[in-house]
Amino acid sequence: MDKHSKIFVAGHRGLVGSAILKNLQSKSYDNFILRTHQELDLCNQADVEAFFEKERPEYVFLAAAFVGGIMANSKYRADFIYNNLQIQNNVIHSSYKYGVKKLLFLGSTCIYPRNAVQPMQEKALLTDELEYTNEPYALAKIAGLKMCESYNLQYGTNFIAVMPTNLYGPNDNFNLETSHVMPAMIRKAHLGKCLQNRDWESLRKDLNTRPIEGINGDSNQKEIENILSKYGIKAKENSVEIELWGSGKPLREFLWSEDMADACVFLMEKVDFKDTYSKTDKEIKNCHINIGTQTEISIKDLFAMVCETVGYSSEIVYNSEKPDGTMRKLTDCSKLHSLGWKHKIELPQGVRQLYEWYLESLK
Repeated sequence: MDKHSKIFVAGHRGLVGSAILKNLQSKSYDNFILRTHQELDLCNQADVEAFFEKERPEYVFLAAAFVGGIMANSKYRADFIYNNLQIQNNVIHSSYKYGVKKLLFLGSTCIYPRNAVQPMQEKALLTDELEYTNEPYALAKIAGLKMCESYNLQYGTNFIAVMPTNLYGPNDNFNLETSHVMPAMIRKAHLGKCLQNRDWESLRKDLNTRPIEGINGDSNQKEIENILSKYGIKAKENSVEIELWGSGKPLREFLWSEDMADACVFLMEKVDFKDTYSKTDKEIKNCHINIGTQTEISIKDLFAMVCETVGYSSEIVYNSEKPDGTMRKLTDCSKLHSLGWKHKIELPQGVRQLYEWYLESLK
């Protein structure tokens, strides 16, 4: 990419897209085409085609997606498969149709079977059943990476698909109904600390910044306590209890979003589709690239780390009647390491940085 190349970052306000845009800006790229969801609905094929025909981007980072944690994946199964397929189909096809030089598609390591051999290599794709709780989202992401692969093979495009592990970082989604595990933990621990310390000023400030189902800082104390209790943050007579879904035993891997962004820009600058598979392969497949840290932690140990960082010290309960999801999801990043990139931020530092960012967002 040239520093003045025309670059479209789809989803530039989200966790992934904002980190990619920040990384590109830090490297002196300066010609961006950016659209909010209100300005361009990526689910609308006609609008997306008109945008590409008019703007003619040279490079595309497809970071826009309909995402969420285990609760959202379970509740909005149709939305997860429909919206993600629409976004991918429209952007990838228009990128081919209007001559985009290179596209990077962001998926997720949930594409791998629930019982995949650990750590998960790219070749594990489609070797067994998916985890049921996020199957619609995973199927959409598999379709996206196969679309990139197929367009490359049929049309000679240069589309790369990357599969990041669980991401966390600035501009994450802290909505307790739809958030992923890390931001949900950060916010639950923060709200729990506020209740624990009877710090109603800070608690109301949080709810004014991010209302929960219409309940904000102006709501009365009973309404606030009821909505927090619904999401597992329960005020007791002399203490507080936070409930998390599942047993706490599943192991998860986490990657700082700005590290992920650096990997994406590195791949866009240095790696082409032809570099993602062996020339001796009889079948060209599994060309996607894992992005992760190759380090895992249990949900229980992670929340203990979050609580220590935030300052919450009351009760923690794990509801084993709720689903755990996949018990282990550790990525093998050998392909990425062989291409010349490795992460920098380790989990304890990342948790501290995310909580500091969260507190700043409340000011």
